[in-house]
Amino acid sequence: MTTDDSGKILKSIRPTKIVLPILIGLGVSGFMLYREYKPDSFSLLSFSIQSLFWLILSFGMMATRDLGYIIRIRVLTQNKLSWKKAFNIIMLWEFTSAVTPSAVGGTSVAIFFINREGISVGRSAAVVLVTSFLDELYFIIMFPVLLLLIGSADLFSLGANNTVEHWYQNQFLIIAIAGYSLKFLYTMVISYGIFINPRGLKWLLLWIFKLSIIRRWRPQANETGSELVQASREFKSWSFTNWLKAFGATFFSWTARYWVVNTLIITFFGIKWLGWDNHLLVFGKQLVMWIMMLVSPTPGGSGFAEYVFKEFLGAFIPAGTGVAMALLWRIVSYYPYLFIGAFVIPKWVKTHFIKVKM
Repeated sequence: MTTDDSGKILKSIRPTKIVLPILIGLGVSGFMLYREYKPDSFSLLSFSIQSLFWLILSFGMMATRDLGYIIRIRVLTQNKLSWKKAFNIIMLWEFTSAVTPSAVGGTSVAIFFINREGISVGRSAAVVLVTSFLDELYFIIMFPVLLLLIGSADLFSLGANNTVEHWYQNQFLIIAIAGYSLKFLYTMVISYGIFINPRGLKWLLLWIFKLSIIRRWRPQANETGSELVQASREFKSWSFTNWLKAFGATFFSWTARYWVVNTLIITFFGIKWLGWDNHLLVFGKQLVMWIMMLVSPTPGGSGFAEYVFKEFLGAFIPAGTGVAMALLWRIVSYYPYLFIGAFVIPKWVKTHFIKVKM
């Protein structure tokens, strides 16, 4: 990567980037709280020693999710990354995902992060591609499984008394289908490039870099494509055990993340509020929510996520508390990455760039 490329990427991950998503998220939440507020609704909330346990567990679920990602990236790099380096990469990756639109995410600069930690560009690109493949594979598999277990009527219900007669009248179902279609198409392209025709993926890169505005980087694209072909061969020859470890860590991570809302509901309304039969439904709705957030144009889905949470999970939360719970959910599952990233970035930049110039 050239110095110019490094400068552009470093500019895109400035800690000041946290301001916009925070303003959008808090602004939308504040507006919805104002519209929804009912003086008596918060009397339904209760907090005890048991509540503290479940609240801590909700943060623990997010930590578990990150641990799974750290394990996965170490597996994909054959443990060439230390635990500290893997942690820094994941936090930087999550920060970038949090400050860019969901459809863009942090993948575009993840190659840069991994490369700066001593992994070749081609190998870094291959790791990111396989990481994306495993993430999307989780959604591709789990969505139809949950659809069969739960049923579309319950999975896409809009609330306790908010049902639609025809499927095409359900805005969330339409958004989910669009998001799932994008994920499915992306997974097929990546699968083809990694497992069937890596040279075809290289050809596609070179064809794209014929465009005049990016033509000057075509030599680097050619080199990256060649390294991708080499790394692809390695992943294709991976043993079943290695793939099981990588996908197991992926399954571990995303499943832990989707239990966050369940633990938050138990925190404030008690373990009996949902009933054990509804926990799978809440879990399934969260997976659908993340699929829908793919089409959100705001950084990290800010604003859109809070709205979808309140509308999509309204049947499981007492009236008048939906927005407050949505905000708490984001405080647990989204905002920490903004602040952790803002803390990690200056130290990481100092280590990898300022020292090099001295």
